[in-house]
Amino acid sequence: MDQNQRISIDGKHSYRLGGWKTSLGIRLLLFALLGLLFYFALAGRLIPQTYDIEPGAVSEKTIYATKQIENAIETQKAKEEAARRVQPVYSILPMKNESLIETIFEKLRQINADEQLSTNDKVNVFRNVFPTMYSDYTGNLYTSIRASDPANDGLLNEVKTALTEQQYRIPEEVYFKFPRLTKEDLDAMEPVAKDVVSRLMNDQLPNAQSARTRVAELVNTSPLTKNTSREMVQELARFVITPNKFANQKATDQERAEAREGTKPVYINKGDILVHKGEMVSDETYERLKTMDLLKEKVNYWPQLGLTLLSGLFVLGLYMFVRQSEHSIRSNNVQLLMLVLIYVLNITGMKIVALGQNMDYANIGYLAPVAMGTMLIAILIGMPIAFVSSILFALLSSIIYNIKGEVLFDFRYGLLALVVCITSVFAIQRANQRASILRSGIMISLTGAVAILAVTFLDNVYTRTEIMMSFGFTVASGLLTAVLVIGLMPFFEVSFGILSPLKLVELSNPNHPLLRKLLTETPGTYHHSVMVGNLSEAAAESVGANGLLCRVGSYYHDIGKTKRPSYFIENQMSMGNPHDHIEPALSKSIIVAHARDGVEMLKEHNMPKPIRDIAEQHHGTTLLKFFYFKAKKLQPEGAEPIPEEEYRYPGPNAQSKEAAIVGIADGVEAAVRSLRNPSIEQIDTMVRKIIKDRLDDGQFNECDLTLRELDTIAKTLNETLLGIFHSRIEYPADTAAKSDGKEAKQA
Repeated sequence: MDQNQRISIDGKHSYRLGGWKTSLGIRLLLFALLGLLFYFALAGRLIPQTYDIEPGAVSEKTIYATKQIENAIETQKAKEEAARRVQPVYSILPMKNESLIETIFEKLRQINADEQLSTNDKVNVFRNVFPTMYSDYTGNLYTSIRASDPANDGLLNEVKTALTEQQYRIPEEVYFKFPRLTKEDLDAMEPVAKDVVSRLMNDQLPNAQSARTRVAELVNTSPLTKNTSREMVQELARFVITPNKFANQKATDQERAEAREGTKPVYINKGDILVHKGEMVSDETYERLKTMDLLKEKVNYWPQLGLTLLSGLFVLGLYMFVRQSEHSIRSNNVQLLMLVLIYVLNITGMKIVALGQNMDYANIGYLAPVAMGTMLIAILIGMPIAFVSSILFALLSSIIYNIKGEVLFDFRYGLLALVVCITSVFAIQRANQRASILRSGIMISLTGAVAILAVTFLDNVYTRTEIMMSFGFTVASGLLTAVLVIGLMPFFEVSFGILSPLKLVELSNPNHPLLRKLLTETPGTYHHSVMVGNLSEAAAESVGANGLLCRVGSYYHDIGKTKRPSYFIENQMSMGNPHDHIEPALSKSIIVAHARDGVEMLKEHNMPKPIRDIAEQHHGTTLLKFFYFKAKKLQPEGAEPIPEEEYRYPGPNAQSKEAAIVGIADGVEAAVRSLRNPSIEQIDTMVRKIIKDRLDDGQFNECDLTLRELDTIAKTLNETLLGIFHSRIEYPADTAAKSDGKEAKQA
């Protein structure tokens, strides 16, 4: 197999390996995985588990309530207890006993004044008249009760029963004493009897006997002097006194009904235990399980459909944002895979915290490091994606940590997650040291604590213990987030070849072994690399490229020169130029090899691929003009022309803005340094000539630099070079010419 065939096969193999990075199918698969992640992360809260269980069987698991339902039995018990506590209602009726006493005395006067009746006749009349008067009196009372409350038969019956059962029976011997009473005796007795009856009937009397026992005492203190008069007044008062307080069953039943209606339902809350492990399932418990759709015989597919649609909405929102984004993640499946992995880690952390959450320890949900995901996304991918992810994580938190079940989302956890996630994005945006992550964690703790205090005070249902626990968990969450991000950063940087700002700052440390080697063995190249770093960083930032990557990439772009330092003019000091004594082809091979040697050295030190790409691509496929024309000059007359391809760098051309900018800065720095006392016009002409030559040579065809950006880069390089060389610039016209060795330096 010849070399061309091997290169072709290697190219196809490389394409197959790298094709997944931009494959639409892989991209859709990753978004589908995100949808599955959302579905299964929320399924435990939104889709109840079902059990194969029968009444009378022993439960093999402890089963918890998945939603809040009314406990009908306990509610009924509470209602009956409330009704039982209601005391019987009594009605106090105006009995008008004074009118009865007046009627009695009127009859006594009338009958005693009738001289045609004998004493025995009068006694017989009295035996009949007194019950009749009592019957007439109670009959009128019943009529008035029926008229005032026709539907209250219970009260009427209660009154009838009480008046009948408590009617006073006048002793037989008293009837023989009534005829002896004179008109004067009756006139003296009547006011006393009225007064006694009135005073005793002012009290509430469910039982008349208690009042009748007090009659003798009141009569004996009256102005009556005759014993017979006192005795008759006592008997008449006892006869007239009746109960006036009667149990009103209708009113009692009404108040008990109101008490039952006013009793709050007893609920089985979400998370309450329905049946313990090893406990027998009663009929009542079985009905509750059926009500909550926890039985396999009654599968409810609506929650699954709802969760599928919700997960789809989450994925669709993220997909549309990524699709409209100008970030490279819209076409780079490697970054999308990293995003999916960050989501997996963040949601896993949230679920782990949720395992310890229950009704007694609901506040532990505040400990979840929700902001870990947004902080990693902000550092490794970009701020816009981090903001969108903050919203998604907030929605997920409000569902995952919602254990009350009254509503789908618990706004407290959603609000906290949104606050800490957005805080993490703003706090980490200019992080350039690991300590910056810790400071961001402290900011997360502070803002999260403020959010929790605000929600707690607004809820107005809290205890000092709850406040302290919520505050402590929130503060701990911020610190835990920082620790996890610091621990996970190296994993993502190594696994995905990510050059985060923190990693780039570490690589720019002069104590790095390769930079120490560059400084000690090739001080000229080291100084050249530092200058290129300054130029490329300024140029990159002017067009929105990664300036820090350009700076660090510039530090390592010529590391391959340490293999043969003396063959590069910046390291020759006072020694002669070795290229003056060797063939142009050999010189070309040595010069070209520094890019390949640099990539190999960077690989040996496990340097990230973007740094290796800059070292490999900063020359692209440019022509080594000095050695090419030298070879043509040394070529015998009539020989076949030397093709330019033999004196070009092997490439590849710059694949990114950063590689192209470093290449421009490399050529500009070498060219301007070769000028003796450069003027402003010389610098501007040199910069634009180098950019134009590379543009005409097709060196920018494989990166996305625009002509407008190239013009901006030229202006920025001019300004930066003017700052570097201002003390040595002479403004007169061009003076010096390039020496023969300058082309080697530009190489």
